[in-house]
Amino acid sequence: MELTLTPRPIGGKIRAIASKSQAHRLLICAALADRATKIVCAETSQDMDATARALAALGADFTYRNGAYTVYPMELPRGDSELDCGESGSTLRFLLPVVGALGVGATFRLHGRLAERPLSPLWEAMEAHGCRLTRPSADTVRCEGRLDGGHWEIAGNVSSQFISGLLLALPLTGEESDIMLTTPLESAGYTDLTVQVLQQFGVNAERAETGWHIPLTGGYTSCGSAAVEGDWSNAAFWLCAGAISDAVTVEGLSMTSAQGDRAILSVLEQFGAKVEVCGDRVTVTPGDLRGIELDARNIPDLVPPIALVAACAKGTTRIFGAERLRLKESDRLQSVANTLSALGANVEITTDGLLIRSSRLSGGTADSHNDHRIAMMAAIAACACARPITLRGAEAVNKSYPRFWEDYKRLNLAREGIL
Repeated sequence: MELTLTPRPIGGKIRAIASKSQAHRLLICAALADRATKIVCAETSQDMDATARALAALGADFTYRNGAYTVYPMELPRGDSELDCGESGSTLRFLLPVVGALGVGATFRLHGRLAERPLSPLWEAMEAHGCRLTRPSADTVRCEGRLDGGHWEIAGNVSSQFISGLLLALPLTGEESDIMLTTPLESAGYTDLTVQVLQQFGVNAERAETGWHIPLTGGYTSCGSAAVEGDWSNAAFWLCAGAISDAVTVEGLSMTSAQGDRAILSVLEQFGAKVEVCGDRVTVTPGDLRGIELDARNIPDLVPPIALVAACAKGTTRIFGAERLRLKESDRLQSVANTLSALGANVEITTDGLLIRSSRLSGGTADSHNDHRIAMMAAIAACACARPITLRGAEAVNKSYPRFWEDYKRLNLAREGIL
């Protein structure tokens, strides 16, 4: 889908969509629990659908009505299933060890760039603990055998999703287990979120000096009902628009959330934007924006909107610790640089990040690279451009934010006083 985005300010009030990161975890725990669970989730996305679809293939049952899932757990996991992961890295990396712990063979079907994204060192760790993994074809992964508990060692700097997958799986092994990280953990907020959801379902993963201890447990116990909180990762795009355009208020955000991307508030303050918090609402307005030095190890998903703010700030911004962005839905170091450069920004790729100098954005033609966060970055960029943007692949937003263009239009029109 190709869209033409007219330069105009973005401003007004919007409600945060449901966090897909939390939804993945809640759906998995509910499907493994002892009784049905209601999960309030105002909207879904392609990635959430992939996790629900894969869990249904394993024997769970789902209904989604009036903004809520009812999840009926799998009584007896279905063996030899085919799990369609779509392009969702969370679905694959969380459910691969879960399937291993359940001891049922399954084939995972991968689409798009997901087939190219790494599974090492999770792959080797699972094979050292009772599973056999194969690649029957370029777009499938086969898991057989049964995962055992005990002592695990795995690197923490490749993907936090590997650690979250193990935290979700090891309570199913019937053994005490320990996860020891052999390298420092990156994106730690996501594992904190996993531990938080596990606690809601009666499983305690105890933080140890170098990892976690998972005590012997009776399994997952339904919490009866749970609500998916607002998504900081997607809200960050609107908040960044507030920093470079006009005041934007996002409602429905938890200031105590384990989501690491709530760090967007401190980052925008470092740039010089004005941030005001009132209850579950955050308002960002422009300030005297100046370049910063930013370590992105724990907030890689924030790099696209932050890079846009950097292009609009005075001076130079250096983003480092972001080499893992090369392994996302696109090579995000390359796609961020290509997209912003196509719009007139001065962006240089470094060994582990980006160097962004103050720029006058001209507009032009940009491609989403089939990456939802690149499409959203380009959309927000229109408010700072001199000419329209022609965006190719605009449908990429459906991966995490299907109503993005509806909300985008609402904030455009609200700023002009039409709504």
